[in-house]
Amino acid sequence: MIVVTVTLAKQFWFVVGSQNLYGDEALAEVKADAQRMTDALNASGVLPYPLVLQDLAISADKITSIMKEVNYRDEVAGVITWMHTFSPAKMWIRGTKLLQKPLLHLATQYNESIPWATIDMDFMNLNQAAHGDREYGFINARLKKQNKIVVGYWERPEVHQQIADWMDVAVAYNESFNIKVARFGDNMRNVAVTDGDKVEAQIQFGWTVDYYGIGDLVQYVNAVTEQEIDDLMGIYAELYTFDYGTNSKESWEASVRVQASYEIAMKRFFEEKGYNAFTTNFEDLHGMKQLPGLAVQRLMAQGYGFAGEGDWKTAALDRLLKVMSHNQNTGFMEDYTYEMAAGQEAILQSHMLEVDPTLASNKPTIIVSPLGIGDREDPARLIFDGKAGEGVVVSMADFGTHYKLLINEISAFEPTVPAPNLPVARVLWTVKPNFQDGVKAWIENGGGHHTVVSLNLTTDQIVTYAKLVNLEYVIIK
Repeated sequence: MIVVTVTLAKQFWFVVGSQNLYGDEALAEVKADAQRMTDALNASGVLPYPLVLQDLAISADKITSIMKEVNYRDEVAGVITWMHTFSPAKMWIRGTKLLQKPLLHLATQYNESIPWATIDMDFMNLNQAAHGDREYGFINARLKKQNKIVVGYWERPEVHQQIADWMDVAVAYNESFNIKVARFGDNMRNVAVTDGDKVEAQIQFGWTVDYYGIGDLVQYVNAVTEQEIDDLMGIYAELYTFDYGTNSKESWEASVRVQASYEIAMKRFFEEKGYNAFTTNFEDLHGMKQLPGLAVQRLMAQGYGFAGEGDWKTAALDRLLKVMSHNQNTGFMEDYTYEMAAGQEAILQSHMLEVDPTLASNKPTIIVSPLGIGDREDPARLIFDGKAGEGVVVSMADFGTHYKLLINEISAFEPTVPAPNLPVARVLWTVKPNFQDGVKAWIENGGGHHTVVSLNLTTDQIVTYAKLVNLEYVIIK
């Protein structure tokens, strides 16, 4: 199974605080320490994006200039600051107020231990991060900046990992303003949780949501050539197991070729019009032979966000978390069936067709099987079992007055019992803190049945994003 890793061409600027009071010689040492730290962090192999050292932040004009440039430069996803010395916080007010991208305050110092045998006031003045952190932290708190704070010695792996996790959130935050959802058809009729205020979503999260009639997609499907389908069928043969089941080989191939034409058409549509997330709806299929299944799964594996039944909020959230997780073990999901045997409580996650193959633990198989809804031909889809791992499941709902994000920590596990008659992929997990309390809290807080699950992201990362966009959140763990 090929899953396309989503990693954007971004960088982060490292801004080191000091002041002119210490003189040129001391500032030269500050800059040298900062450069060594930058080089070491980049060489750690943990940071997903490069760190670029900037001029020392020693005046209000310099800080303001740096922050303006951060806002202007699309490739810069955020700022990491470090107070090597004391840096008077009034210098930071204007620049920090102007900064429109995520900010991380690294509370560390160049030296790990106090050199008691040689320490003097020159050393104290040059290495007073503890002093500078309080001054700098105060102004960020007063300005109500939703900045991340990472505390610890900069050479330690756990500090590297915290910075890396924040970088992924910062990149996703910036990408949120580039999320464009194409809705093929409208929402499923009579369903409450999948709709919402699209204008408010664009204001708060940056998401653009556009409607297209099925005819707009059918034009692209009709333009796909047989040679293009042949080429894609060859790729399918390399990646997946073919299971003809009770179908003839000819009828099976005909169904799969329809899905291949959908994949080619939708990807071309998205590339031409700039979309990176989409929805479909089994109630809106006029002019189409099948509900897109295999085609949708393939596109999710390439990093596109998706949700069924016109659920544009979850499709956008899916794209957001795919960027945050580099499209690893992250995808659209739906609560389907409970396992309620004592001591074995779990929830079976699946969907009609479109289970994300980034979550596959085994080689997926292409099957063709009837679909009891949609009144169309039997669609092809990938079936597989989901991976095991610790993760989070996230749902967003519009409560009329505001959006709310639900976050539940889960433990996924690989199924051990065959399900020979189940014609869809399956993912199993237990919810925290336990089945009864976890399910009850989810329902009490209005969590939806459509979600995005990630076995790569953490609650802390989701909360960091929620704070950046002033989004109410509830944690169940």
